[in-house]
Amino acid sequence: MKKIMLPLFLLYLLSFQAISQENKRDKIKVLKVSFITELLELTQTEAQKFWPIYNAYDETTRKIKHNELRSIRKEIKENINTLSEKRASELLEKFTNAERKLHQEEYNLNKELKAIIPAKKVLLLQVAEEEFKKKMFDQWKKMRQKRDK
Repeated sequence: MKKIMLPLFLLYLLSFQAISQENKRDKIKVLKVSFITELLELTQTEAQKFWPIYNAYDETTRKIKHNELRSIRKEIKENINTLSEKRASELLEKFTNAERKLHQEEYNLNKELKAIIPAKKVLLLQVAEEEFKKKMFDQWKKMRQKRDK
């Protein structure tokens, strides 16, 4: 089954090139759900409990990454040569707090998931997320190389 799904998954990703950005996010989310469900081999009962918890975690961490960390990184990048020591210290504190929030969210996720799925599947989730990111990045690189030729 996995041997069949991977080529289909990659072909499906190729079709993203002509789709709008908003639609891409939705389709990527669908692919991620499918990828994680398959890799974790979630039962229907497990999936019903797992996805609300995971989706809440994903939304919270997305907001932290996109709202807090992105703005901090942008300010640093744009002003690194003119930052006062005081402002640099403030940004470092904000960055550390945002990273701490992300870590706490991951801790909470693992704790909640352990109550509904085996610890081995919680660990597999880490692997699945990394594999999915790698596949998406590899696909993006291929599409970019194609475009740049």
